[in-house]
Amino acid sequence: MAFVIFLVPCFVVGTDMAFSCQNADDFVGASSPGDIIIGGLFAVHSEMLHPDEEPIKPVIQNCAGFEIQVFLQTLAMIHAIETINNSTLLSGVTLGYEIYDTCAEVTKAMASALRFLSKFNSSENAVEFKCNYSDYIPRVKAVTGASYSEVSMAVSRLLALQLIPQVSPASSAEILSDKIRFPSFFRTIPSDFHQTRAMTHLIHESGWNWIGVIATDDDNGRFALESFGVQAMVNNVCIAFKEMLPAYLSDSTFHTKVDQAIEKIVKETGVNVIVVFMRQFHVLKLFKKAIERNVNKIWIASDNWSAAVKISTIPNIRQLGTVVGFGFKSGDISSFQEFLRNLHEKPTENNKFLREYIMLLSVCAHLEYHDFQTCIANQSQDDLLENDGSKPQFWRDDFLNANVEPGFIHRTMLAVYAIAHAIKRQCKDRDCKDPSAFTPWELLENLKKVTIIDADKEVKFDSNGDMSTSYDVLLWKEIDGHMEITTMAEYDAEKGGFIFEDEEKKKDFLALKKVQSTCSQHCRPGQVKKVTESPHTCCYECVYCPENHYSNQTDMDYCHRCNNKTYWAPTNSTTCYRKTIYFLAWTDWFAIFLLFLSAFGIVLVLSICVIFTKNLDTPVVKASGGLTVCYIILFSHFLIFLSTVFFIDVPTEFKCKTRQALFGISFTLCISCILIKSLKILLAFSFDPKLQTFLKCMYKPIPTVVTCTGIQVIICTSWLIFRTPFVSQNFSIPRAIILECNEGSIIAFGIMLGYISALAFICFIFAFKGRKLPENYNEAKFITFGMLIYFIAWIVFIPVYATTFGKYLPAVEIIVVLISNYGILCCTFLPKCYIIIYKQETNTKSAFLKMVYTYSSKSAGSVAVSRISLDSKSSSLQATITDSCKTENDSVNGNCHFQVPGQPLIKGKDLPENAARTMARKRVSSI
Repeated sequence: MAFVIFLVPCFVVGTDMAFSCQNADDFVGASSPGDIIIGGLFAVHSEMLHPDEEPIKPVIQNCAGFEIQVFLQTLAMIHAIETINNSTLLSGVTLGYEIYDTCAEVTKAMASALRFLSKFNSSENAVEFKCNYSDYIPRVKAVTGASYSEVSMAVSRLLALQLIPQVSPASSAEILSDKIRFPSFFRTIPSDFHQTRAMTHLIHESGWNWIGVIATDDDNGRFALESFGVQAMVNNVCIAFKEMLPAYLSDSTFHTKVDQAIEKIVKETGVNVIVVFMRQFHVLKLFKKAIERNVNKIWIASDNWSAAVKISTIPNIRQLGTVVGFGFKSGDISSFQEFLRNLHEKPTENNKFLREYIMLLSVCAHLEYHDFQTCIANQSQDDLLENDGSKPQFWRDDFLNANVEPGFIHRTMLAVYAIAHAIKRQCKDRDCKDPSAFTPWELLENLKKVTIIDADKEVKFDSNGDMSTSYDVLLWKEIDGHMEITTMAEYDAEKGGFIFEDEEKKKDFLALKKVQSTCSQHCRPGQVKKVTESPHTCCYECVYCPENHYSNQTDMDYCHRCNNKTYWAPTNSTTCYRKTIYFLAWTDWFAIFLLFLSAFGIVLVLSICVIFTKNLDTPVVKASGGLTVCYIILFSHFLIFLSTVFFIDVPTEFKCKTRQALFGISFTLCISCILIKSLKILLAFSFDPKLQTFLKCMYKPIPTVVTCTGIQVIICTSWLIFRTPFVSQNFSIPRAIILECNEGSIIAFGIMLGYISALAFICFIFAFKGRKLPENYNEAKFITFGMLIYFIAWIVFIPVYATTFGKYLPAVEIIVVLISNYGILCCTFLPKCYIIIYKQETNTKSAFLKMVYTYSSKSAGSVAVSRISLDSKSSSLQATITDSCKTENDSVNGNCHFQVPGQPLIKGKDLPENAARTMARKRVSSI
């Protein structure tokens, strides 16, 4: 069961009007019979006339504003169908057409769509209501159009009821790619997504980021504005203002809105680029008003009007500035141009559009070109009815060809050919002369698979029903006093880039960049944008990049950080610089001075070695522990001086590991040998029996030296194995890198130094106890002084080392090493060298014995007195000891005596075993 809707989409307006609508057939603008009918929807008129008062009856009014460019599209459709019928493409099957004028109104377009949905061969033009249209045969198999996206959206929803294919050559709204809402809609152009992306690319590459947008307040304008806004945001382009104009010229507020838009453009002096998404007749009104106000801007044209000749020929159009637009890629339309030249021979009975055009030519024939064009656009169908037959017919061959927009013409013909190829696929196995041979939804499936050869390239619909083709970037250029629409470049919609044919056209593009359209001045390299309180990201202040950051491009949103610690950048920098590498180099004056001190120390060690070797048998050398001990100590000093070399020049792993270990072991060996000497001296001149016993137990020269040094070797080896020193980069100085040795473990370093300090302290204690030995040969006193120098140097070193940084940090350690090494070396060997060189008379065995005898005599007397005191067991005894020794010979010959009150007189010769001589011999043999 089905409900039937009887369609009479036309109501009586007047019986005497040529353009009045008496029945449904009067509603058709152009038609031709055929086996398969294709419908056409074109806005041949720009507006539908509305009564002054609100309509009471549902009457479809006449239209005004004859659009030459859209009229040409209807002719392109007719030409394509005739060409196909005259070819072998469909093998005897002929195509017919029914073309309707939408007058740019959705209402009138919907009436035409209802006619398309009516059942085939229905005398009442009835549309049946069914739950399933699978077997339904409508009046048409496919539809070409409509001209505007808003109309296509409404019509497509209606046609989708029966899945009638609709192929538009002009509707570009992005939403029409949605196959859920518009399952039967196709188009031979890309969607607005590609156009708005191309626009924002052009704006961005031209250096503009502060623009205005004007669009019509309809679905097409709103969707285009939304898509453009998204693309603008991606390309960092800000929209300073948006102005929406009424979609219909009949709107009473239209002229007021135009004035407001012009006022906004004039007021925003910083905006020099205006993007316009409007229909041609809207742009025409806007530009005429802009010329009156002397507006001079760069206008970015959408595909609707970028190639509109009627706009480019407006008087004084050059005063508006520069127009850059995007038009659809054209193809070969030479056959259509030939068709236009023979158009006056075509019959007008079934083409009301052609008949109206001829009448317009007759009315406006006396005018110049632009006035002639304006006259045609301003004539309404009612005006023509009044003049019908009163004017002689007139024809102008040049007018139509001059108004051809190749892109739209080519896309219209391509739409017809796409439908024809789908019909060819559909008719492979059936007789298509019978209109009921297939249904529209079957044709729809074949249309999705169609591939057409266009300019030797294969083109087809993608999954969204769009044909992804390139855009021509059009530039309106004044040539010989006339505004010509030239192709400046090609925009590849798939790759998203501009292609220039030659350098001349590239110069035209570069010339656009001279125009500034920015909210803020460009930030130079070295600066970065700082967003102000403005809601627009394009309005900002320029601030310098901070230290260690840089920007190398104009208008950067953020500064790049120097991505490696080895680079740095000053404030307001455009690049990073490699940091200067610092270390204590050989050529540094301070390093040279320290090396000189080390070299001098080595020379001093070698000199002492030579002096001691030449005076091998003298008492001073023997008293120093013998040549072997002296050589070991001197060798240790040599290694310590040598270790300072590893603190200078570029640090390496070998140097870092060697310098501390070499210094620590060498210094430990030196202190160990000096410790043995201190023990030996103290043992030789000590009269305390308990101390003598202790010292004899401790005095093991070789084991002591090996043990003390071996412990340090173990400490250093463990250090090198578990926490080995390594080369590190110190970044504490902003513009420099300090190459230094990281000790690996401060604890291990402290243990090494602490162990040396412990040995030095023990050596200091023993040496301090022997400080009162014979003056000319008292080595313990100098050892004590040398140890004090060591302690002072290293105590000062600790805070200085902890607080010092930079390339001179190794120099701090070199200095303390040199001070402690020089101190011990000089205190140990220089007094002896002085005696050997300058006091040779005291460097004899007899002189040495006399000095020791004197000391021994005093020591023996002290021992005797101590014994007497102990024997008397009188703790309160205050004895006065009388010493009669006057000379050294008296002491040696025993001519001295000691008198203790209350005790017998003791003479030197009566001392046990001649104590003085005996003690002297023992001291000499010990030393």
